[in-house]
Amino acid sequence: MSIVYTEITLKNAFDVEVEASGLAKDHKIRETTVKAVVDTGAWTLVINEEVRQLLGLRKLTSKTGTLADGSKIDYYLTSPLQVNWKNRSTTCEALVLPNAGNILLGAIPLEAMDLMVHPRKEELVGAHGDEEVHLVL
Repeated sequence: MSIVYTEITLKNAFDVEVEASGLAKDHKIRETTVKAVVDTGAWTLVINEEVRQLLGLRKLTSKTGTLADGSKIDYYLTSPLQVNWKNRSTTCEALVLPNAGNILLGAIPLEAMDLMVHPRKEELVGAHGDEEVHLVL
């Protein structure tokens, strides 16, 4: 299977809440639309420093992790952001990797939006059709 890309819109979740509450007049939601690699092997959303700054996300916890090639890398988590794909959205933290070339859309936001990679079409689709399905156990 080839690499699957999709377009997503990322928004600062704090800005979304301020706008929804009506507490601040003329408040602007910081957002950007990006082309992301759909990476089912990544556990969450991965962004670069440029996107973090554009959205005004705060740096939270710093950590050290291991990449797929075995090398160690320092990264940090951000304050929450909203991830939007077509008619679906979810809120999550993002990993910021230094010099990340691609935005990665990982397993947690994919599951939260009920999305999967269609193996024959090689594209992102709803796991249960066009409408989100949330199973509650």
